[in-house]
Amino acid sequence: MPKVALLNQTGSQVGDIELNDSVFGIEPNQHVLFEAIVMQRASLRQGTHKTKIRSEVRGGGRKPWRQKGTGRARQGSIRSPQWRGGGTVFGPTPRSYAYKLPKKVRRLAIKSALSSKVLEENILVLDLLTFDAPKTKEFKTVLNGLSVEKKALIVTADLDENVALSARNIPGVTVVTADGINVLDVVNHEKLIMTKAAVEKVEEVLA
Repeated sequence: MPKVALLNQTGSQVGDIELNDSVFGIEPNQHVLFEAIVMQRASLRQGTHKTKIRSEVRGGGRKPWRQKGTGRARQGSIRSPQWRGGGTVFGPTPRSYAYKLPKKVRRLAIKSALSSKVLEENILVLDLLTFDAPKTKEFKTVLNGLSVEKKALIVTADLDENVALSARNIPGVTVVTADGINVLDVVNHEKLIMTKAAVEKVEEVLA
């Protein structure tokens, strides 16, 4: 079982914690990680693209010239697709790009993402993360004590408003609950910082 240091808010080691092998110790499946990231990014697309077809473009109700006798090609409307200002053929319409992978694949993806952080030694586990009031300065002090210089994902067991509000104005820092942890957030942040309670909650769901 993977073993990592258990730290306090000042960055001092207060013990060790063994992580569940079936959640944090598997061989990361890169293809499944890729599929999960594509799925999440697809669901973030707005899908509000739209072009007008010939029936939606303004004008063109009258036949531009008579059918025969002019020597010109026959035309029924000045809003046919071949005309300037005409409708678009097979243009994009509003749609949802969201789709879902099978549940087993999604679970394997998040396990692969968590295991990758363990292999890269980019996971930090805190015994506790609490603030008496929302204080960005105090949160920055915690990050400095943990030697976090780049993007960091903070995972708490439950929603803690003081933690969330303290981190809100710090660039590159995202706070989620154990229930809301996802592949895209884990992969998109260099450091994964979890509370001990959050680790236990994630293991309970995924193990």
